[in-house]
Amino acid sequence: MSDRPLLGTSTRYGASESTNSSGAPTIHSDEQSRAVTEKRLLRKLDLRVAFLVLIYIMNFMDRTNAVAARLRGFEEDLNMKGNQFNTLISILYVGYMLMQAPSNIFLDRMKRPSVYLSSCMAIWGAITLFTGTVQTYHAALILRFLLGFVEAAFYPGAVFLLSRWYKRNELGLRTAFLTCGSSVSNAFSALVASGILASLDGTLGFTAWRWLFLVEGTLTIIIAVCAIWILPDFPSTPSVWLSPDEQALAKQRMEDDAAAGNEDQCKPEKGFSGLSEALMDWKVWWLGVALSFINASLSYGIFFPTLSATMGYSATISLLLCAPPWILGTATSFYVARHSDATGDRFWHITGPLLIGIIGFMIAISTMNTAVRYLSLFFMTQSTVAYVIFLTWAMNTFSQSRSKRAAAIALINSMATLGGIGVPYFWPSSWGPSYEASFSVQ
Repeated sequence: MSDRPLLGTSTRYGASESTNSSGAPTIHSDEQSRAVTEKRLLRKLDLRVAFLVLIYIMNFMDRTNAVAARLRGFEEDLNMKGNQFNTLISILYVGYMLMQAPSNIFLDRMKRPSVYLSSCMAIWGAITLFTGTVQTYHAALILRFLLGFVEAAFYPGAVFLLSRWYKRNELGLRTAFLTCGSSVSNAFSALVASGILASLDGTLGFTAWRWLFLVEGTLTIIIAVCAIWILPDFPSTPSVWLSPDEQALAKQRMEDDAAAGNEDQCKPEKGFSGLSEALMDWKVWWLGVALSFINASLSYGIFFPTLSATMGYSATISLLLCAPPWILGTATSFYVARHSDATGDRFWHITGPLLIGIIGFMIAISTMNTAVRYLSLFFMTQSTVAYVIFLTWAMNTFSQSRSKRAAAIALINSMATLGGIGVPYFWPSSWGPSYEASFSVQ
């Protein structure tokens, strides 16, 4: 093999030479050389993206563990009354909404997103841990706001990071892979919570719900420390886990993808031009409003343990029953996202899952039969697929420049979060156990 780099010093591939058994040189085509290197690059990158999924699982777990804690005295021990618990859930999304756009704009100007995202993770892990020590409702309220403020850095930041490494026809499956972390978290967190709540109650004088926050917060901090060395940075940042050929190809892939779409990925950015462009683009507002409604329709996921508990089982069994519907929803997300990428269709891949979710709501409204009501939960979890496909559509729509894409993704997610601020009030305890009115609003 020639000792020249596969990419040489130019931005295009040249032919590479090797010697066969007879000593004659063999010339490999540009496409053959690129295909081999690209396959190796994507394999390495996908392994690192898998760790992003683990972080998102912890992100979602730390966000929703209050609902599981509610089953074992969290609400009573902090003397919550009326809609105070719903406010505790809602306040997180206020902080989440406020921080998303500033965080992504800041991230776009960084060379080491791995350090930034890992640091944010360690901080929200500490906040989760401290939540397990609170003695008053107002202290918990403040910590929940701060949790949302810090957690806001991760998801839009991770989505933007993916868009800097993957081409448009590769994004759907990878976005699904990342976003499925929420479904996996809903299943996995229920199993973890059931074990902690059932086995640690009273240990060292702490009630079960306090142990839930303490254990999950500590686990988040440990994963955050590991993430500093595992998460990828941007293609323009030298990486020890990539060879020079792979690093050069990573940059060239995105340049080629931008050129194919008549985009200007490499034009110089001045000040906050990307934010200004995103704010002036009507598509940002349209997609943000639409995603806000989709996000609001998924609010059942926040209260999934509560809905499972309406079937009359113990807290432990109720949490265990949460897992199977989300496991099915995760599997469906992978299939639908892959099919959407292959066909290039977004509309029907968004509409179909939403219609299946509506069927689940209608079934839940119509009966309190235990088996049928549990079946409705399986239908509901299919609607989360629509969120994945819709977000991929948005990312492919706003790829004219890196800064505009970062700002657009954050603004759309911020508007989507607006749907999460009010929806906790759709599920007051007084509407249970049937929650017919809640499902009707969905």
